[in-house]
Amino acid sequence: MNRRVSWTLAAAGLGAALASTYPLLLRDRCLHWGATPDEVIREIPGDDLVIQPDVLSTRAVTIDAPPEAIWPWLVQMGSRRGGAYTYDWIENLFGLDMHSADEILPEFQDLKAGDVLPIGADGPSMTVEIFEPERVLCLRADNAAWVWTFALYPVDGGTRLISRNVIATPYASAVRRLYNMFVLEPGSLLMERKMLLGIKERAERTARGRQGMVASQG
Repeated sequence: MNRRVSWTLAAAGLGAALASTYPLLLRDRCLHWGATPDEVIREIPGDDLVIQPDVLSTRAVTIDAPPEAIWPWLVQMGSRRGGAYTYDWIENLFGLDMHSADEILPEFQDLKAGDVLPIGADGPSMTVEIFEPERVLCLRADNAAWVWTFALYPVDGGTRLISRNVIATPYASAVRRLYNMFVLEPGSLLMERKMLLGIKERAERTARGRQGMVASQG
């Protein structure tokens, strides 16, 4: 057996091992990074906007800041707005025109229910379906098959920021479903984890700045 055949067989074996391991052992961690069991099963506004979803992910992070320090960063998110606080260079490989802001942008703080946010210059869009200041921001894709909700829950020591994705793929082929599971789901974890940590870093900086201003005035 030559070396090329050996490497091919080894790669095939590794691929088979990963394919069998991910659904059983890793998928739950991928879809629910940072979330507690109670948060995973918690009903969040917007969950009912997608009928019979195929994928439901709940990812979360604790932020050492009150909701009012987090909300402005959520409101200004989007293409040609405040960005997504993740890996801009990856987003822009797909033409999404994302540039993550490091400051609160007053010109993008007037978001309201019914507003439409484009994803990239020529891509799809998302509509603001639920807008509850400092509590819930729910977006629905124009194909109505994807709802993305950000919810804020005060806790001891700060705020829990929950990101919930509800997705339906009723007409996807078997190949497409496998691609979604083994490629898009891990990819979404990579990007969303960076996004949540990016919001955390920015909001905690905002909160520290406000505390500093109060201390100086006192």
